[in-house]
Amino acid sequence: MSIEVAARPHTHGAGEVPPKTKSQLLRSFDPAEFPALNGREEEWRFTPIKRLAGLDDADTAPAKAAVAYTARALPEGVTVEAVGKDDERVGSILTPFDRPSAVAWAKTDKALLVSVAPEAEIAEPVWIDVTGGGLDGASWAHTYIEVGHHADVTLIMRHTGAARLGDNIEIAVGDSARLRLVSVAEWDRESVQVEHQKARLGTDARLDHIAVSLGGDLVRQYLSIDYAGRGGSVDAFGLYFADTGQHLEHRQLVDHSVPDCRSYVNYRGALQGETAHTVWVGDVLIQDAATGTDTYEINRNLVLSDGARADSVPNLEIETGEIVGAGHASATGRFDEEHLFYLQSRGIPEDEARRLVVKGFFNEIVQKIPSERLREELTETIVARLDAGPVLGSANVAEGGAGSAA
Repeated sequence: MSIEVAARPHTHGAGEVPPKTKSQLLRSFDPAEFPALNGREEEWRFTPIKRLAGLDDADTAPAKAAVAYTARALPEGVTVEAVGKDDERVGSILTPFDRPSAVAWAKTDKALLVSVAPEAEIAEPVWIDVTGGGLDGASWAHTYIEVGHHADVTLIMRHTGAARLGDNIEIAVGDSARLRLVSVAEWDRESVQVEHQKARLGTDARLDHIAVSLGGDLVRQYLSIDYAGRGGSVDAFGLYFADTGQHLEHRQLVDHSVPDCRSYVNYRGALQGETAHTVWVGDVLIQDAATGTDTYEINRNLVLSDGARADSVPNLEIETGEIVGAGHASATGRFDEEHLFYLQSRGIPEDEARRLVVKGFFNEIVQKIPSERLREELTETIVARLDAGPVLGSANVAEGGAGSAA
């Protein structure tokens, strides 16, 4: 089925709550409550504001064709439909805490509702294709994903085509339910996406979240998570590969506010080409009431050529000492020459050795993707990008190989 989420002005009562972290100085559904972005704000200092394509401005003209959401054959127990924003579920989890998210809320009057029935066990992944409608204006969308208690499901959202999209996604995982959510950004080169995902986990609920960013000119995804009951568990994995001129940015805020919950964050990125830029910012807050918390976050970046820049900022705020464990790590570097030497000493050509090192670097994350076909396609994309890049591509041109300009 194909559902288009309309993009036209809509108003909603504004509301604020006291800030908990530097990322939540203000929460409101009203874009007017947020000052215009200037790039000097702490949470926007890495982002090239001029490349947001108007997604931070409520006066930006809408695109002629809306972004289309197409659900493939749905199994029993899963429904996908468009609902009005007057549905009591919509807006119950996510209150925007930045200007683009508030604009996305204000510019949509419908939401895509993905619902999984309680106790449903869905064997095969549920696919939703998100297809861009063009670059002649901006698009906005809202998605609400609800997984009923004791249900088990895998949902894959794959973004392709050309678009300038600002969207919000709310994720409700019921008690003792499990959701594996894979979000893949394979946009055309000139596309822009600014997205806020907010997940809330019930008692003993589990979320496996996997974010993959490969396409687009600028992609900025903010994932925030909180817990509604004890025993909630989150594993958040990310994979990104930035090429010449691309800006790929991932931020997380994991808010531990109840006891006995866990979180694990592991993002890996590679960069090649002039002005390729990646940003990872991981915020974990352990509130005073969240005794028994177990959390860890790690980010690793592989810089493949000169002119690329990776910013990595782990943050950990702890308000109680009664926890199981908490930690973070970050590392950015180039090819491990010892690995290359080891492979070459066993007769593997240098180019193939470099491919193997990059594939090995990403393999831990790739293997978390619960679809063999998608794993293979993404690996092929990564290898093709590496072959066409400044490290291997120049060698191919010199040799008249696949990367030549023929």
